[in-house]
Amino acid sequence: MNSMRVNHHPVLGDLETHKEIKIYFDGQEYTAYEGDTIASALLASGVRTLRFHEDKETPRGIYCNIGHCFECRVKVDGKKTVRACLTSAENHMQIESCKALSASEVKGGTL
Repeated sequence: MNSMRVNHHPVLGDLETHKEIKIYFDGQEYTAYEGDTIASALLASGVRTLRFHEDKETPRGIYCNIGHCFECRVKVDGKKTVRACLTSAENHMQIESCKALSASEVKGGTL
């Protein structure tokens, strides 16, 4: 997939001055740069779906990108969900999309 990354920015500077790191989303390796959020790194790599709606199982991704809507929730390093737009990417970070919940989980069952 072609990169959607901005390499030269008048305010943020040139990308080549940032250290390249590797992150893993659903087992696939992606390139990120220090200073990226999880959302910006995945978006630059062409990833649009970060999770699936708990009930309808429809794909969800980056919506507001300022931490207000919670649509970009992902699991990081096996921990609870975080908002990808507010969480800094770190080298070798393991990120998982949030899958749709079963009917019993939606109705108050345990995960």
